[in-house]
Amino acid sequence: MSKAQPGEPGDNDLILRICSADEVAFETLYKRYYPRLFRFVFRVTRHLDQIEEIINDVMYVVWKRASSFQPEARASTWIFGIAHKKCLKSMSGRLPGEHLELEDAIDLIPGVQDSGLQNLELEDWVSVAFSKLPADQRTVLELTYQQGLHYSEIAQIMDCPENTVKTRMFNARKKLKSLFPDFLPESSADNRGNPL
Repeated sequence: MSKAQPGEPGDNDLILRICSADEVAFETLYKRYYPRLFRFVFRVTRHLDQIEEIINDVMYVVWKRASSFQPEARASTWIFGIAHKKCLKSMSGRLPGEHLELEDAIDLIPGVQDSGLQNLELEDWVSVAFSKLPADQRTVLELTYQQGLHYSEIAQIMDCPENTVKTRMFNARKKLKSLFPDFLPESSADNRGNPL
């Protein structure tokens, strides 16, 4: 996950600079979020053919609506909220089951080759597991475990009550447990304080 390095401007600072049409700030934010958005869009939509278009649509909204960003909010919550809406719009016209499997896509996902991914088998298992879940449950899992967001932030992104996010997580875990009973423990808590 790409984040600001020490001495680099934070995401909120970049968005404030984008309000003044600062193209360098926009390019920096785009590069910082591209790998995170790529993974998020792929996990939610399961469609590689529209990922670039969705990411460009998301970042176009960031460019055009930077002035609507609330500085007291987290930039990631705002950006992933836009991405979630764009994913839903993209999926509305798709046929169920029409997607590319991870083994066909692995070379195209940014960061996989240079991330030192040691266990492609685990990544493949995750892909299979995600394919068995509805989009709203995939979204909650991706935002919790891969993006490190809290349920309250996910609720903002998905425009639903926090209890709905908790229910989606519960149902996703229940379904995964039934599909892969030896993999998930009975109960656990993640490192962000989100009950599982």
